[in-house]
Amino acid sequence: MSKPSDLVQGTLEALLLKILALEPLHGFAISQRLKQVSANVLQVSDGSLYPALHKLEQEGWIAAEWKTSELGRRAKFYSLTRLGRRELARQAAEWERLSQAITHVMRLEEA
Repeated sequence: MSKPSDLVQGTLEALLLKILALEPLHGFAISQRLKQVSANVLQVSDGSLYPALHKLEQEGWIAAEWKTSELGRRAKFYSLTRLGRRELARQAAEWERLSQAITHVMRLEEA
């Protein structure tokens, strides 16, 4: 399983923004969704998830609101802001550029 330290710097932020672009979620649900959509390859610890969410909130890219979860408990639900959508588009474009460059290098034929 990949750990956040295995990810390219800044990738966790982009992944969180993308997940929250789909729907507002609380922290545990975000963690589970990341694990689910990555076929259990990516998982994030609480020690990495919540500081990252806090940073995204400070940047104004996500907003948080206390609501009742599906289990009837109070939970902080995070949602993407308009500014966050713009940042997600910027980071997605940068990821495409970077991943294409890496793919080109990795496909080089050996001598």
